Amino acid sequence: MNEIFYKESQISGGPLVLTHVMPQAQSVALGVFIDIGARDESEAQAGITHALEHMLFKGTDNMDVHQLAEKLDELGGNANAFTSRERTCFHLHVLHEHWRDALAILTDMVCHAAIPDEEWRREREVIYAEMAMVDDIPEEWITDQHVAGLFPDHAIGRPVLGNHDALAAISRQQLDDYLQHWYRPPGLMIVAAGRIEHAELVDAMSDIEWATGSDRVVRIAPARMRTGVQALPREMEQAQMVISAPGIHAASSERPVAWLANQMLGGGMSSHLFREVREKRGLAYSIGSHMNSLCDAGTWSITCGSETARAAECVDVISDILVSFADNIGEEELLRAKRQLEVQLRMGLDSVEGQMLYLGSRLDEQTLISPAAWVDEIHAVDIKTVRQWSAEKLSQGLLWSIGAPEQALPKICDRIGSDHVK
Repeated sequence: MNEIFYKESQISGGPLVLTHVMPQAQSVALGVFIDIGARDESEAQAGITHALEHMLFKGTDNMDVHQLAEKLDELGGNANAFTSRERTCFHLHVLHEHWRDALAILTDMVCHAAIPDEEWRREREVIYAEMAMVDDIPEEWITDQHVAGLFPDHAIGRPVLGNHDALAAISRQQLDDYLQHWYRPPGLMIVAAGRIEHAELVDAMSDIEWATGSDRVVRIAPARMRTGVQALPREMEQAQMVISAPGIHAASSERPVAWLANQMLGGGMSSHLFREVREKRGLAYSIGSHMNSLCDAGTWSITCGSETARAAECVDVISDILVSFADNIGEEELLRAKRQLEVQLRMGLDSVEGQMLYLGSRLDEQTLISPAAWVDEIHAVDIKTVRQWSAEKLSQGLLWSIGAPEQALPKICDRIGSDHVK
């Protein structure tokens, strides 16, 4: 049974408010979630959502950039933000007695952002530096190339950071127009976890005047993900590879079986990939698998870096594992995977920031399932179900993205046969 572990209230003319009360905690994590991300931008706007993540820390109508920074430091907690393909979030983690101050700062940042023109000119250069940093990290670079290859004709395939040309053309007024359009109810949600009372947060929210924006964003699902081999020439110390099969969408009822399959494939030190590729053969320092889920699409991906001279062998081993994985799932490892996921979920209950971020997934579905209920659902999955699910997903075709020096690519890519691509 799904226990009620959070409360929610709809503020009239304002946002949805969610709380998860943790009475023994000494702190509160507050988050403002906006249902907008990089996939919702036009080509001319590429990077604008991430740019606003930066700019909301550059002052408000009530505080300049230095005063805002000082206020955040005075709280003594953690202030952060992130932009993804479907979401933007600004969040603070503070001592419980300071949550009202944190709420005031967060809502001031979102509702009354100043976006000074001189700060935008300066921060744009910072974002260019961030782009260069990502480009310098092979693992980050190939991931961006891989996603672009998976969804070549869809906004999902574009980098969250955008591109130089689009950012150079975006004005301060365009930033403000985008903010006024999207960073407002109904696409805005306030969440809190920790030592806080739901009624007190709702009362505090009711005192805020909320401007309304547009309706919720309308998203067009991508076509079937591309399969095949994407050869990416680049001079680097290791060959980098990312391999993806279809996954699940964010609110899928298949989450328990998908999580278990992923855990056994590449989610831990006893997983098939880690044992065969790293422990038995020493072909890679880092290898693993993970699920990426959006509201209408998802991928099940493997990432790996290997010495260029041994990358072809690494491809062979990964290919063999993927072909045989579903049939080789055993009862003992399924029980081990269930235990691993249970530990992750239960230990996550101790984290106020983790619980706050989990509440943010309310934007993906009408009702959140409690972590305790997820544990029950995970333990209910049988071996036949997880074998069938894995076989079905891995038979739908893969995209292999291989980054390596140009002269080494043919030898590596030629090892990926049609059986491993579809």
